[in-house]
Amino acid sequence: MADQTARQRARRTALDAQARMRSRRAEQERRRDALGVVVVSALAERDAVVSACEARAGAALVKMTEQERLSLAEAVEWCGGADLLTVREAARLRQAAKTSAVAGTAGGTHATGADAGAVGAGDTVAGDVGSGGSRPTG
Repeated sequence: MADQTARQRARRTALDAQARMRSRRAEQERRRDALGVVVVSALAERDAVVSACEARAGAALVKMTEQERLSLAEAVEWCGGADLLTVREAARLRQAAKTSAVAGTAGGTHATGADAGAVGAGDTVAGDVGSGGSRPTG
């Protein structure tokens, strides 16, 4: 009889230990799930901020090349040169801005009073082929 009681106690001890381990694993999984959501949310926020900043930069590059009649290479120089912005990156930003301008206000971009007299982002200017070459003055 004492042998049976000892086995029952050992079984109960093992089952209790297993229950504690399962509980710890479940809590650990809940923490990891929550942290995963925090990481993905932060990355989504970062991507939204980067997109907004790139859209502003692209719109300014469009104005520099279309309104101010600068070549893309000249616009890059006005922005601090290749140390801060390459012609290739400027072309990507400008193209993205033009594409979003063609899409309309679906992205939440609205023209301001300062933009009202601006050359449209979709308008092209003679000599602007995106190569970064100089434009004829006229």
